Amino acid sequence: MSKIDFKGRVAIVTGAGAGLGRDYAIELAKRGAKVVVNDLGGSRDGMGSSDAAANKVVEEIEAQNGEAIPNFDSVATVEGGVNIVKTAIDVFGKVDIVINNAGILRDKTFHNMEPESWDSILAVHLRGAYCVSKPAFVHMREKGYGRIVMTSSGAGLFGNFGQTNYSSAKMGLLGLTNTLKLEGARYNIKVNVIVPAAMTRLTEDVFPPEMAKAFKAEYITPATLYLCSEQCRDSGAYINACAGYYSRSAIVTGPGTIFSEMPSPEQISERWDEIMSLDNATYYDDINKMTAACLKPTG
Repeated sequence: MSKIDFKGRVAIVTGAGAGLGRDYAIELAKRGAKVVVNDLGGSRDGMGSSDAAANKVVEEIEAQNGEAIPNFDSVATVEGGVNIVKTAIDVFGKVDIVINNAGILRDKTFHNMEPESWDSILAVHLRGAYCVSKPAFVHMREKGYGRIVMTSSGAGLFGNFGQTNYSSAKMGLLGLTNTLKLEGARYNIKVNVIVPAAMTRLTEDVFPPEMAKAFKAEYITPATLYLCSEQCRDSGAYINACAGYYSRSAIVTGPGTIFSEMPSPEQISERWDEIMSLDNATYYDDINKMTAACLKPTG
């Protein structure tokens, strides 16, 4: 088993002032990475700001003889994203790794969802990943190396009552990953998704207290660090991590059926079970392969 280390690598971790991001930053530094610890220092719903959280994590890293620098920019603006990447390049000379971890919650049922609550969640989770990854991706292309990790959620993949804004943002990150993996392939840029379930500041009122130990944030870090490593050769994967359980989820397509002539709604109804079946489903890594499969007769 080859040891995974990050000596000579520079990592950006957003939302690194607490929870998952804090653990990622500390463990990356322990393994030799130089880390930009980004955190706006706001509340769980994104209000306010403070330098304290990021500074504290940097102090923890430095106390263990690691190298880190704080950054307090918001990921939700283009200027903030550019400055986060600029901080890494100005101080450490480059960017090799980006973990898009920053997040907030504003849960409400859809019929009560105000535009501001919708926009703020998409701004931090989805736009934030764009704002930070874009300048980093340009830099990684020039260097011919990069690892980007998006943070999605089971709420996006499977749905969760009262989280339409959060679910939409988290599912949007899968679309971003699906295409970015293709655009980064020739430059050795791997883009993957971690799908965590853990007890953090965002979820402390979701999990019962007795489940806190089983759902420790530290269980997520091993999979995330692997996705950040040079050893990871996969791109476009969605990796579930939860209480010591790790698996892959994927969007797959059933074999379906083909009509020789334009069908009527009634004919669709008659063959609905065939259309809905996921028996012998197939994974396609780009739209062109899936479109080509649509034109093949099923026999």
